[in-house]
Amino acid sequence: MNYYGLRFFAVLLVVFGVVISGVASGDVAFDANYNVVWGDYKHASVLKHGRQARLSLDAQSGAGFVSKQQYGSGFFNMRIKLAGRNTAGVVTAFYLASSGNYGHDELDFEFLGDIEGQPIRLQTNVFANGKGNREQKVHLWFDPSADYHDYKILWNHRLIANNTKIGVEYPTQAMQIHVSIWNGDKWATGGGNTKINWAYAPFTAHFQGFNVDGCPSTNGRRKCHSSSSYWWNQRKYWNFNRTMRRKYQIVRDKFMKYDYCNDTTRHSTTPPECAPNQFKN
Repeated sequence: MNYYGLRFFAVLLVVFGVVISGVASGDVAFDANYNVVWGDYKHASVLKHGRQARLSLDAQSGAGFVSKQQYGSGFFNMRIKLAGRNTAGVVTAFYLASSGNYGHDELDFEFLGDIEGQPIRLQTNVFANGKGNREQKVHLWFDPSADYHDYKILWNHRLIANNTKIGVEYPTQAMQIHVSIWNGDKWATGGGNTKINWAYAPFTAHFQGFNVDGCPSTNGRRKCHSSSSYWWNQRKYWNFNRTMRRKYQIVRDKFMKYDYCNDTTRHSTTPPECAPNQFKN
């Protein structure tokens, strides 16, 4: 069975009740690893002795924070409690992104709000050397605004190697961790037809878990790809085990609403990482 197409989505989603051993969550204050880079004190605040951050969106501004360091590989976790009620047009993002003028690399979680009573959608995407268009969307089967949930990105050297073998570019540049909330009502809900209802503002998301299990890019690519230096590069994390594949298939069957691999309008030929794709909806 070919899992190249699966990886572009599932590398971002280690969240379906699957436990990854070797993770040291750590009780780390926000200021140890992150800086607020967007939004004033009304839109971005750090609470509970640095153990919680809050970002808000209103008609004047959104907000965001980024990691102080760039990373060359890692297992990146954020505990997120999304804004509730009527959040159509609101986008909350947790992602890795490169900087500079070279072709852009990125690994995305984007939570797309909706009108009250409709499920929030989680959209993932992968950019490599400036090329994206690898969106996949699932309807979340739980209420992500009712409590904190863990969202995790596993990025290691083996996933890079496996995809480049079939001619598919994969993120290889050093990347920072970005977290933000912003106005996406030009596209996020109903293709942009459903706008933000500012009567429900401010829209506030909460964040916890500021430890970073990542290889600082200053260590160099060789060390960041070393299995002896970092647990996430070990062989057992190169692919899904049987339990993870089963859980992933359940999510695809029940909750996936869009998969770029199946979009013949955007892709006249099947993207190479999707073929043969045995996870069609």
